[in-house]
Amino acid sequence: MTSPLYGQMMDVPLLASSLLSHAARYFGDTEIVSRRIEGDIHRYTYRDCEKRAKQLAQALIALGVQPGERIGTLAWNGYRHLECYYGTTGMGAVCHTINPRLFPEQIAFIVDHAEDAYVFFDMTFAPLVDIVAPQCPKVKGWIALGDASCIREHLGDMEVPLFSYETLVTAQDGDYAWPVFDERTASFLCYTSGTTGHPKGALYSHRSTVLHAYGAALPDAMSASAGDAILPVVPMFHVNAWGIPHAAPLVGAKLVFPGKDLDGKSLYELMEAEGVTFSAGVPTVWLGLLNYMKEAGVRFSTLRRTVIGGSACPPAMLRAFEDQYGVEVIHAWGMTEMSPLGTLAHLNFRQKARSPEEQRKSREKQGHVIFGVDMKVVGDDGRELPWDGRSFGDLHVRGPWVIDRYFRSDESPLVDGWFPTGDVATIDADGFMQITDRSKDVIKSGGEWISSIDLENIAVSHPQVAEAACIACAHPKWTERPLIVAVLRPGATVTREELRAFYEGKVAKWWMPDDVVFADELPHTATGKLQKLRLRELYRDYVLPGVAEHPA
Repeated sequence: MTSPLYGQMMDVPLLASSLLSHAARYFGDTEIVSRRIEGDIHRYTYRDCEKRAKQLAQALIALGVQPGERIGTLAWNGYRHLECYYGTTGMGAVCHTINPRLFPEQIAFIVDHAEDAYVFFDMTFAPLVDIVAPQCPKVKGWIALGDASCIREHLGDMEVPLFSYETLVTAQDGDYAWPVFDERTASFLCYTSGTTGHPKGALYSHRSTVLHAYGAALPDAMSASAGDAILPVVPMFHVNAWGIPHAAPLVGAKLVFPGKDLDGKSLYELMEAEGVTFSAGVPTVWLGLLNYMKEAGVRFSTLRRTVIGGSACPPAMLRAFEDQYGVEVIHAWGMTEMSPLGTLAHLNFRQKARSPEEQRKSREKQGHVIFGVDMKVVGDDGRELPWDGRSFGDLHVRGPWVIDRYFRSDESPLVDGWFPTGDVATIDADGFMQITDRSKDVIKSGGEWISSIDLENIAVSHPQVAEAACIACAHPKWTERPLIVAVLRPGATVTREELRAFYEGKVAKWWMPDDVVFADELPHTATGKLQKLRLRELYRDYVLPGVAEHPA
């Protein structure tokens, strides 16, 4: 048998450190701006960032950190966190970003499961570290992201032994060459939210990290360029801020980090001050920003587009951004197991020729895959369903930045080489995917399926509704029927009857919610998603109107 003919190209591995080296060499003077925990605005360049990341790598080596060891972070979006990204992975260790919004018991489980050697933390999380640290005996040291004076001032009462980040970093000279190793070496470790059972770890590789950065920067993805000033609202502890800390240096974009202040006023003022052109985040954060702008009567002067993901973007939010403020909304979908980007709702040439209403309906979907992701929808029998926009089933994906198995798990979740996402979806003739529900959230009424997401989107399109969730309630005749739990805007007076009537003509009669209840707030997961499991527990014994008429 004839052996294959190999190309005669340089064998240069895809390493995360190369992204920062590229930015430092070719966009060295481009700014990285951070609102610090200390309260001030910090500025430096990609060139400065690489030097300090190399100093950090030297510091970790001096502490005895070995390649492959996990280094945890409990930190907001800022320049020190970015240095942790590149300093740890650049020297061959694994950067393990930890979501501080999880319960302390979950954080302790994650740190212990990952076997983190050291954990970096922002000073705002000192009380959390004091709770978690005694439960994590494998951690050799906790490193406060500040200088010694700040630690003495703010963390004097902490019981755990501490290192000062700035003391460790400034003790090194930065005269360090990034090592070259196999691109399949582990780079980042991200855990799922753990809404059902313990969180599970997704262990990325340098290869998958760099490929994902390429995919994220594509014109039909985030369309990032050197002409952008990018503010990631999505936290760096949430699936690597959707790849922005890697895509931005890949193209040489200015980075603006908001720190811990994610309220509407703080975000708006920082965006305006730094000329932000592009941002990304979950719907709950944008709701606060839009409310602030409406109340303050202000507009954007530089923001041109934003990616909204994490949970479905309500059509009313998309319309508010575009019609009232001239900001393009790019609806996106992905998950931790996918690094996370999967689809984005950019229209193709044919779709742009359609009516404005048709275009908007397409852009309200989660969109088209980017190269590197393949997807299909399968029915109960495992067979692929047609791309007709109507047939919905379980969404499966595969690709070079999709996990093969979870960290420390011997069993693979793959089905015939595909990862089952747990989402229920349709794909239309344009290849646009739409999530109709999570498989555990879909409502099955009389043998037919009702999309809770569609009913939620209608509720939040009502001018007096701020947020809404739809859950299934038990019904003796139909098995399950939809219940809307709504949060009203301040001063709103809409009644349950009026909100139910709002659905008339918008959905089939059998999709109409059986009831509406009002709440002061809705529970959210640590990543800002509606916590349907908690809602189902709260309303487990709720009796729908008219149910008593049906025999049990």
